[in-house]
Amino acid sequence: MVESRTHSSSVVVRATPEAVYDLVSDVTRTGEWSPVCRACWWDDDGGPRVGAWFTGRNEVPGRTWETRSQVVAADRGREFAWEVGDGFVRWAFSMGPADGGTRLTESWEFLPAGIAIFAERYGEAADREIADRTRAAHEGIPATLEAIRRIAEAG
Repeated sequence: MVESRTHSSSVVVRATPEAVYDLVSDVTRTGEWSPVCRACWWDDDGGPRVGAWFTGRNEVPGRTWETRSQVVAADRGREFAWEVGDGFVRWAFSMGPADGGTRLTESWEFLPAGIAIFAERYGEAADREIADRTRAAHEGIPATLEAIRRIAEAG
């Protein structure tokens, strides 16, 4: 059975949408909440603006790799999103008012260019590799959101 190549989950954070945005759009802090991405840095003078590039260092047991991503949405208090590589995967944090604070939603989508590059890179193993990445997103998003909630609410 093929799992969905999109996934999202939400949590309510006791903070304003602007405060939550300021936290999640600071990619240099990603290692504080991501179960896979251990560090990120801006590739230029960066900052959370559309078109800016950043690099992330990812680690799982037995494997470490880096990816470059480009910011595709940077709307303070509403959405911060980026695409990995040349449009392979889209990650986004969206936020809006909710009772008691902000509803923060993290979403992930494996894009057609990503599927194509996996087919090229992994051949017959592509479906297994895609399933591994999909499973990691499904497991990682709730953990990421909970960590962000704790950090944001701790001030």
